[in-house]
Amino acid sequence: MNREVIVVTAAYGSQKIAELGGQQALLAIIAAAGADGVEIRRELFTPDEVCQLDKLGEAITRSGLAAFYSVPEALFMPDGGLNPHLDQHFVEAEQLNARLLKYSLGHYRANCDYSELRCRLARQKIHLVVENDQTGCGTLAAMVRFFHASGENQICNGMTFDIGNWLWAGSPPLEAAERLAGYVSYIHVKAALPQGDSWRTVALNVGDDLWRQTLALLPNHPARAIEFPLEGSDLVAVTRHYVDLLREE
Repeated sequence: MNREVIVVTAAYGSQKIAELGGQQALLAIIAAAGADGVEIRRELFTPDEVCQLDKLGEAITRSGLAAFYSVPEALFMPDGGLNPHLDQHFVEAEQLNARLLKYSLGHYRANCDYSELRCRLARQKIHLVVENDQTGCGTLAAMVRFFHASGENQICNGMTFDIGNWLWAGSPPLEAAERLAGYVSYIHVKAALPQGDSWRTVALNVGDDLWRQTLALLPNHPARAIEFPLEGSDLVAVTRHYVDLLREE
């Protein structure tokens, strides 16, 4: 199977991105490595770059890459209401020609009426997905509650299953894969090692095989994203190595 592999720009580190001149400078590296797409991170933009997303979108298209857009905010606010910037972020995603907009879940409340959100999303060409983040809102219990409560009438377009984030949230990745596999539409692949009372993200060849075991329990069709450190003197070669690995695994 020719699986899609996406490269998250943050994998190169904020310092390297700044040295190269911003996320757009990574497109040539990612395309040369044979990846299918790029995940653009909103938190890595300067204020000026946020005002020039059309140019970045055009550059992504010229590079032959699919665009995914990650916003470091939650879909549901502490009061259960929707993120007030949702419409703005959809506009930004459109400017990037993105096919997917990613949020964390946030403070979902099962007793709230989200029918209007369902209607709004049904009219969108861009898919909205929610990710299990590294907070108490991203635990297995929270994600199961959200997806099981919505049932067949899902609120959004499934989830970004982040293999490593479960560890930060204190949830077992393998159990999460077994219980949520049917809702997964995008996968963030990373390995992690203990660091004090927390974890640190590492390249796949540095960590254990938990990422591989977890992938084996997930569906084959969702795009797989590299979200672990990509470092070295030849970034194209390093990136290509992991693109090939995730395509074959």
